[in-house]
Amino acid sequence: MRLSISHETAYHYDDEVRASIQYLRLTPHDSERQHVLSWHLDLPKPVRAQVDAFGNILHVLTLEGPHDHIVISARGQVDIDEQREAEHEDGSPLPYRRFTRLTEADDALISFARRHGAKGDRAGLIALMNALGDHILYSPGATEIDTTAAQAFAGAKGVCQDHAHTFIACARSLGVPARFAAGYLFTPGSEQLECHAWAEAWLEGAWYSFDVTHRLARPERHLKIAVGLDYLDACPVRGVRRGGGFAQMHAKVVVTPTVLDQ
Repeated sequence: MRLSISHETAYHYDDEVRASIQYLRLTPHDSERQHVLSWHLDLPKPVRAQVDAFGNILHVLTLEGPHDHIVISARGQVDIDEQREAEHEDGSPLPYRRFTRLTEADDALISFARRHGAKGDRAGLIALMNALGDHILYSPGATEIDTTAAQAFAGAKGVCQDHAHTFIACARSLGVPARFAAGYLFTPGSEQLECHAWAEAWLEGAWYSFDVTHRLARPERHLKIAVGLDYLDACPVRGVRRGGGFAQMHAKVVVTPTVLDQ
């Protein structure tokens, strides 16, 4: 399947911002299951691409003059191999066994993982995915960006980010390398959507996807943009600023699918 993506993020500030830095992970790269046909960023100024520690394509947008808004746009086309279940990559998966503040497993998560994740094989992780989906009700607004896996699990409510963090915490507690994946998921019947997050776990020499929110144990129509230890490593836009007062952020993502001839 070919996906055409249009993603616009706009920030508007009550007061003038004196300076800002935005870290942009908005550009996908080629892999075994996705091929980037074209991709373009529209930014307030030209920015050179670089690669971060996790292999993501990173742009750092620095605005040193006064400004009261920022508009960041990404668009392009990517072919998705819906049949491929896993991805092979160079590099050791061992760094993804490390817990972070957002993915620390407390006693409740460790107990839950042992009860539902079996030995940490694929069948066990699929069962864990479904159990977490049952436990944590999808509830926009119930959590914040800095909500930890333990907090989301205790509250039993959250969004895709929380689903990914709790799965990662459980998998790592079982000794399975796991990472946060950010990107887009096309849902038939809905062309306008938001960015999506899911988890990936290292099994049998490859990365397998586990989307707790949608109970999907294969990537299907997922378009991956970035990966990391948690949300902070892989979020599409993350920045700091001096001044500006209260900020309003509006994001719009439009996905148009094309079924390719076999």
